[in-house]
Order: sequence, then structure tokens, then C-alpha cells
Amino acid sequence: MVKHFDFIASKYDRFVGMPDVRLLRSLLQLPSTGWMLDVGGGTGRVAIHFLNLIGHLVVCDASLEMLKQSRCKADLVRMRAHAETLPFKDEVFDRVLVVDALHHFSDQQRALANLLRVLKRGGRMVIEEPDIDRPVIKLIALFEKLALMESRFHSATSLCDMISQQGMYARTACKDKFRVWLTVDK
Repeated sequence: MVKHFDFIASKYDRFVGMPDVRLLRSLLQLPSTGWMLDVGGGTGRVAIHFLNLIGHLVVCDASLEMLKQSRCKADLVRMRAHAETLPFKDEVFDRVLVVDALHHFSDQQRALANLLRVLKRGGRMVIEEPDIDRPVIKLIALFEKLALMESRFHSATSLCDMISQQGMYARTACKDKFRVWLTVDK
């Protein structure tokens, strides 16, 4: 999977739409003085919008080429790591954000366990994913399969169930015609 993103890293931001910053800010309950982790944050295209709203921000991604693209945006703290094996101590982050990335993680259940492990008690995780219940997203999922990306898309209900298997409660915060947003409070 990483090789796909290494290949498209220099053009990624031009092809991917802008995040709904206002919605993410609200769901993340920002501003906050603590630490935030943007997992699968790649080029930093989402994280840069929150630099002045959080005490410290770390962008984590498995693709070194994607992380290199974030250097020209801002002075972000970057960490190359897989979501399944995050190199952080337990309960370090007040906020954890995953935007359009969970379906790319190779072991989603293990990744979710790790994301929840690094989230502090009283912290919040926000996940934004394509809504696989929408026909256009089903086409995107088929395209990614044909491109050998190994993506695995899940419905909002399935994602909530996966999180509940980790002993946490997730709720669907909202949906639009392409995406779904989940929140988890620890």
C-alpha cells in the first residue's frame, strides 16, 4: 500500500479535496492545549489547519514520500510509522484524528487498538472515512481494488462495531453524500 502513496505523494494534494475544517474542528472540540496525533496524515493537508488550535501536533504516516511533502507546508512534527505499531507511550494524545486513511491500514482492528491505546482518558478520537454505503464510493473501492491497493472499506455500523470490540463506544457524528464521521470519547 505504501508504494502507491510514495508514487503519488508529490501530486496528492492536487487530486484530493479539501477537508471540512470547520466540521473537524467542532468534532475534535478544538481549541485545546494538549497533543494531537494525525494518523495517516501524509502530506499534512489536514493537520496544517489545526496548528494554531492545539498545543502540539504530530503527523504520522507509513509513507516517507508523503511525509516529505508536508515539509513545505508548516513546521509539523512528523513521524514515520504504521498505525498498527505506533511508537508512542500509552495515553499520550488528547486528540487522535484519522482522515480518509483507516481503509488503507493493513490490520484495521490492530490499528484501532493502537489508536485507542495512545488516546488519553478524557480524550477524543475522530475518524473520517468514505461512506461505503454510497454508490460512488463503491466505485472508488472497486478502482482501488483494481489498482491493487488492498483497501478495505467498512460501513459506519461496521466501524462502530470494530471500535466496540476494543471496549469503547463510537458514534456516527454525521454523514454527507460521500463521507461519514465517527467520534470516540475515552
